[in-house]
Amino acid sequence: MAAPAVELDVRGRTVRVSSPDKVYFPEVGLTKLDIVSYVVAVGDGILAALKDRPVTMERWPGGYSPDAKLVSRDDPNGEAWYQKRAPKNTPDWVETVKIAFPSGRTAVQVCPTELAAVAWMANLGTLRYHPWPVTKADTEMVDQLRIDLDPQPGTDFSDAVAAAYELRAVLEEAGLTGYPKTSGGRGVHVFVPVEPRYGFVEARHAVIALGRELARRMPERVTVNWWKEERGERIFIDYNQMARDRTIASAYSIRPTPRAQVSAPLTWAELADADPADFTLPTMTERFARSGDVWQPFYTEPPAALEPALQMYERDARDHGVGEMPYPPEYPKMPGEPDRVQPSRKRSVTREND
Repeated sequence: MAAPAVELDVRGRTVRVSSPDKVYFPEVGLTKLDIVSYVVAVGDGILAALKDRPVTMERWPGGYSPDAKLVSRDDPNGEAWYQKRAPKNTPDWVETVKIAFPSGRTAVQVCPTELAAVAWMANLGTLRYHPWPVTKADTEMVDQLRIDLDPQPGTDFSDAVAAAYELRAVLEEAGLTGYPKTSGGRGVHVFVPVEPRYGFVEARHAVIALGRELARRMPERVTVNWWKEERGERIFIDYNQMARDRTIASAYSIRPTPRAQVSAPLTWAELADADPADFTLPTMTERFARSGDVWQPFYTEPPAALEPALQMYERDARDHGVGEMPYPPEYPKMPGEPDRVQPSRKRSVTREND
């Protein structure tokens, strides 16, 4: 018989936790109550990452298991899913905001303004929180660059770390300050505060330009090539993570892995010796109690202008003949975008027509 619901006082707000003894991570014995309690324990950090932002919830209401999988465009069958719209039973005190998808359709999305809202989302089975790089003040103006250093087959976390340090130098030359975190898996994410006066297209172009410059400096180790067949054993700078409605899991999000690894914000000094496996729900709780949020400077750093990075994008188009790059497949055709046909298929079609 399931244990009765419990109520937590989260900074003056009562949050009900249903089925608190439900096991979410069997290998390490973590329950649903452990998940919600973790969110509260790292509250200042996770709220700073999500506050005033539209958030897509990655919900695993049955918890993690090796056989559980996410619903996707290619496979509608799964035990977990991305909740982009605020649920019908959203409490009145949980704030929301309207956002626009690439198709032009709109949706009302959860926009947490207090820690209790994050705890409420955790009670719904949310493990990873995917905040937009905008705030409710203006959902069209990006205020954070998110740069995803994604290891391809044949590479690992150490390769992503090496690329991240060189990326740091590229950012500094563009007048930008980056903050690293683990993805919770093999990758590294670098977030950059920017002035909220740039749209999604401009922010994406800035990441493309920064990624191209990084690839020029580390051509054997880094690529911005969208097509997998062209990436090789290199770190892929996934520039499309800056496209509208494409998001990166926040700091302190829990990855659905056997040991409940989390996305750990780090200092640059820590990154060199970091091991993603060291950052789990229990160890992050202990780390936060000891050190607090090491990303606190990220939220107080004066945001920077994107003009230098956008000038790099224009320079590449002028001097190197490279401009716009493919968008994700679900997007409408975008201005100046090249054909969304993988190179090998395009070559095959060309040969057939010769």
